[in-house]
Amino acid sequence: MNKLFILNSFLIMFLSCGNAVLPEAITYIQPEKAIIDTELSSEQKIIAYKLDTMFVRLNRLGAFNGSILVAKSGAILYQKTIGYCDKENGCMLSDSSMFQLASVSKVITSTAVLMLYERELIDLNKTFASYFPDFPYPDVTIKQLLNHRSGLPNYIYALNSEIYQPGYKMSNSDMYSYLKIKTPKVYLKPDKCFNYCNTNYALLALLVEKVTNKPFSVFLKEELFNPLGMKNTATIRDIDLNNPQVTKAYDLKWKPVEFDASDYVLGDKSVYSTAYDLFLFSEALYQNKIIKPETQQMAYLPYSKEKKLSNYGLGWRIKNFKDTVSKEVFHNGWWHGYRSSFHRRLSDTTTVIILSNQLNKAVYNTYKVYEILDNTGSVTNDGEED
Repeated sequence: MNKLFILNSFLIMFLSCGNAVLPEAITYIQPEKAIIDTELSSEQKIIAYKLDTMFVRLNRLGAFNGSILVAKSGAILYQKTIGYCDKENGCMLSDSSMFQLASVSKVITSTAVLMLYERELIDLNKTFASYFPDFPYPDVTIKQLLNHRSGLPNYIYALNSEIYQPGYKMSNSDMYSYLKIKTPKVYLKPDKCFNYCNTNYALLALLVEKVTNKPFSVFLKEELFNPLGMKNTATIRDIDLNNPQVTKAYDLKWKPVEFDASDYVLGDKSVYSTAYDLFLFSEALYQNKIIKPETQQMAYLPYSKEKKLSNYGLGWRIKNFKDTVSKEVFHNGWWHGYRSSFHRRLSDTTTVIILSNQLNKAVYNTYKVYEILDNTGSVTNDGEED
């Protein structure tokens, strides 16, 4: 049978699936057709159409509103925005719409710390107290902050009353001062086991400021965002939340989600970006433009032996860490109406980015993207939301 005929049959089948009639009770946004790069191979185009069919269907079902980018070996196979940037004003998403990355911000923070480690400005084995002598938890090391083995209390819960002061925008220095004053009890002894904690990365942002003598936002802008061409990336401290380019956050019923003082603490969250800018960041890592290969290898090691199925490195969650072919480093995020996934399979330099300004759990179904890429049905959900 003619190969062209087979290809056309496949494309018709995938496109017809995306045009299935839905119940009238379901309302959805009619997205623009995905732009399929004419330079892609026939196989890559089929992958793109499959991905488009899946995400259009999710949007029609009210299960996804956001931005997607899938790339492999440096080539973008699929890129699309679908849904509302600002539902109240009928503003639609575009490729330059900026999403709060939530905990995906942690991979940017860890990269900044490792850049300074390479410059010998930070010693990962030193205690945080060696840089901040008045720190009330003297035995916690920089590496334990990076791999979430510090055992520290989470400031978001420990400083709950301070965070909910009306109109207050908490800084990292404020957070640090409150921790010193209140000295909440630690959850665990340092290095006992893995315990995910936002305090770790808020402290790392302060450390970057201390050793560079620059605000954290400025360091990221000068050392990462500008050099990599990440034109639509900044921390919450450097953007106008009322700018139409900045997405509004919603719950599943399209009710706007209110912010609080902790949104202005950096390091653990509060970087705003686009799928394309994260792709540039991922590619720069693959091409060793930011930190050396040996430093990346150190970041992608599992540091918590008690975690058997998945693990955590230095700023990255890790799946399949015993398998060099399927090993995946990633981070997900969930914060105040935003959900995000940033996944990278190292062996074939694949990048999967899904961002949403609504609490859509479909953001975390990256395994379905891998099923399409690999044409298998054997991959399971990573189960890590944050």
